[in-house]
Amino acid sequence: MEYPQPEFESNAVGDLKRRIWEASDEEIDRILTEDYAIPSPGEMETPGCYIQMTQPAEQEEKLAKNDVVFIPLGSTELHGPHCVSAQDTLQVTRLVEGVRRYTAKRGFEANLAWSPWAYGNHPKHHIGMIGTIPISPGVLERQLVDVMFGLWAVGYRKMVFVNNHAQHWIIAAAIDAFALRYPELPFFALIVDWCCAMGEFFRTKDRGGLFEDDFIHADEAETSIALALAPEAVKMERAVDTEPHGYLPDGHVNKSAAQRSRPNLWWSVRNNSPLEFRSTPAGVVGRATLADADKAKRAVAGALGYLTLVNEHLLETFPPGVLPPIEEVTLFTEEEIEGYLKRPEEPGYRNPYQLWRPFE
Repeated sequence: MEYPQPEFESNAVGDLKRRIWEASDEEIDRILTEDYAIPSPGEMETPGCYIQMTQPAEQEEKLAKNDVVFIPLGSTELHGPHCVSAQDTLQVTRLVEGVRRYTAKRGFEANLAWSPWAYGNHPKHHIGMIGTIPISPGVLERQLVDVMFGLWAVGYRKMVFVNNHAQHWIIAAAIDAFALRYPELPFFALIVDWCCAMGEFFRTKDRGGLFEDDFIHADEAETSIALALAPEAVKMERAVDTEPHGYLPDGHVNKSAAQRSRPNLWWSVRNNSPLEFRSTPAGVVGRATLADADKAKRAVAGALGYLTLVNEHLLETFPPGVLPPIEEVTLFTEEEIEGYLKRPEEPGYRNPYQLWRPFE
C-alpha cells in the first residue's frame, strides 16, 4: 500500500523537507556522515567549538563572519534503564555541534553557547520520578534572561534556541521577559523545538512512516534518536516496554513531536493521564525495544538541514553586525542606543552592563 507524502510548502523550508523525505537511504547516510559527521563524540571541551572554549581573538574573527548563536536546551530526566538522564542534553548538543562542523567547512562557522539548562523544567506529570530533577520555572526564566543579556553584550544578538525537552513555554516566557526588561536592546530570537519541527519524519507506519507508535518519551522514537546521535549512551539490552494510557479517548491531544494534526498540543492538558511514576515508573512511556537508529535518521538529517537553513537565512536577512530595524522593534531611536551597539574599541562605545538589572 502506498501512502501520500506530507504536503510540504513551496518555499525553502518545504523544499528542504521534501528533499529529505524523497532522499534515498544512502543519501541520508551521506548527509549525516559526510556533511555533519553524525554521530560524533561530544565537543563540550573541544577548543574553538563553543564560545566558552574559544579565545577572544578567535571569537572576534568568527563574529565578523557569523554572529548567529545556537543555544541548546536540555534537561536531567529519567529515560529508562537503557539510557542516561542527560539524554535530552546530549541529543541537542550533538545536533548543534553537527551544524557548527558543517558551517565551519563552508566558511561561516556557527557559534555555540553551552547549554544554560542541563537541568530543565518539567510538567506536572513528570513530578515524583526519581532521577528527573525539575527546576522551578521562575528560576529557569531568570537564568535565561541573564544568559541572553550576557550573550547580547558580547555581540551575539541573533539567538536560536534549540529545545529538546518539555519546556517550550518557559523559553518563550524568558524571551518576552528579556524584551520587557531591556526594551532598549534590539535582537532576534527563535525557538526551534526540533522534534516538533520534524514531526513529519516521526510518522507511524499507518501513515507511511517508519514507527510503530507515536512519539512520547524514552520510547521507540526517542531511543531511536539517541541511537542516531549518542549511541555510546544507550544499552539496548536493558530497554523495556510499557503501556501508557490517557483518560479521554485518543484523538484530542498530540503526542511529543506533534506528528498528528490533533486539536491540542500535548502540554495543553493536565491530569489526562496518571503521574508517570505511578503508571510508567521505569521512565519509558511506550516501547523502547522497537528502537533503531535508522528510524530516526531522516528526522535528524532534516533537523540539521533546517538549523543550517535558519543560520543561512538569518545571515542573508541580517548580515554580521546588522540587526532588525531598531525603530521598528524597539521604542527607541538608533541615536539613543547607538553607544551600546558599538564594539569596545570603537569611539562612543557604552558598556551594555550599564543597563543590566540583576534579579533579587
